[in-house]
Amino acid sequence: MFENLTGKLGNVLDGLKKRGSLKEEDVLLALRDIRTALLEADVALPVVKEFIDKVRGEAIGEKVLRSITPGQQVVKIVHDALVETLGHENAELNLAAQPPAVILMAGLQGSGKTTSAGKLAKFITGKLRKKVLLASLDVYRPAAQEQLEILGRQVNIASLPIVAGEKPLDIAKRALNAAKLEGYDVLILDSAGRLSIDDDLMAELAAVRDLAKPIETLLVADALTGQDAVVTAENFNNRIGITGIILTRIDGDARGGAALSMRAVTQRPIKFLGTGEQMDALQPFDAQRIAGRILDMGDIVSLVEKAAENIKLEDAKKAAEKLASGNFDLDDYLSQLRQMQKMGGLSGLMSMMPGVGKIKSAMQGAGLDDGILKHHEAIILSMTKKERAKPDLLNASRRKRIAAGSGTTVQQVNQVLKQFQDMQTMMKRMKKLGGKGMMRSLSGLLGGGAMGEMEEMAKNMQASGGHGILGPNPFAEK
Repeated sequence: MFENLTGKLGNVLDGLKKRGSLKEEDVLLALRDIRTALLEADVALPVVKEFIDKVRGEAIGEKVLRSITPGQQVVKIVHDALVETLGHENAELNLAAQPPAVILMAGLQGSGKTTSAGKLAKFITGKLRKKVLLASLDVYRPAAQEQLEILGRQVNIASLPIVAGEKPLDIAKRALNAAKLEGYDVLILDSAGRLSIDDDLMAELAAVRDLAKPIETLLVADALTGQDAVVTAENFNNRIGITGIILTRIDGDARGGAALSMRAVTQRPIKFLGTGEQMDALQPFDAQRIAGRILDMGDIVSLVEKAAENIKLEDAKKAAEKLASGNFDLDDYLSQLRQMQKMGGLSGLMSMMPGVGKIKSAMQGAGLDDGILKHHEAIILSMTKKERAKPDLLNASRRKRIAAGSGTTVQQVNQVLKQFQDMQTMMKRMKKLGGKGMMRSLSGLLGGGAMGEMEEMAKNMQASGGHGILGPNPFAEK
């Protein structure tokens, strides 16, 4: 998400940071380019005007222009303005109600509403430790109720039994009674969607709202629809009143205009982002983190959280010991690949790393996508346990057998083995550097001053067909 905007804003702000001093004309020229970048990212025109006015008012002043680092000051002003536009309050899900706290899910058909209901139920159960009941009010879309029931089973969340021919209001009444009698903390009502906003849809939603008295009415909107999503949000808010927004499919939206416009236009916060197809691909919205990603400052907090969720401490310690000794094998390498996939794959990790936005396009051009991780996994799984433990056994005939077993080529098998060997070499070098030396090396690599080195790394990765694996740091000082 935001790839296009990140690239364009990065070029503009990099130009400012390189200047030792700034004139008012320099800032005005940069603001014109920022305005163009925001409009091309499909940000609503009123939002762009307000944003530019806000930045101009602070950036064109004696305090900034006479600063020792005026370019950095402007970047900070742009960052703060982005946070304010996105909604600096970071509204959390409100469940402060007499149980069951009712959440009404609304939205157009195809926005990912039913899937989001399942994801939200999993989030509330896992993160907030609440007992959740799911109920589908969608009696119009074929198999909609069955879909929610299946999603509930996938995440071990109870769903209201389906009664054929029952009307939405009757389902809502039955769900409320069941939730009260069976001691549920939260009831999620998945309402019906339509292909477009109409009076019947709004009347039905209003009737359910008046009956269930939801503490949260969440609109599910598809980020890929851009300004249409903003218009939809505004209409739903005006007609039934929403308390927050779940923005879905942000992993496929390179522009990000909907996210930047939603809160400003509706005055309702974005509460969650749908980041993928998996049932755990729902993250609370955080304006600071999103602003950091837009300006290519990374999102290390989210990266650490993902690692904590997906990597067991005991496994990390064992991996660290093996990496430190340099005696890790292909099974350990496979474990690293799987950890990367759990944490969102290569693209997901890269999106949270600071200062690497400029090499993403190089990596995409090199064909370095998450599909290669799966190819590597298939190749390693086609080896025997003995071969994984002792890669030196892999002669030409064995490599040919592995290629046939994994549906790949001998060249691809060779590439995986080369990448594994490169990783071993790298870990041995890091061990010689020691803790402080390695951390200095990594810090320099991730900083803006070594972008050329990272671009070179991307080229080398293309040549080997592999990926650098971000494992635990075995040399960090205790």
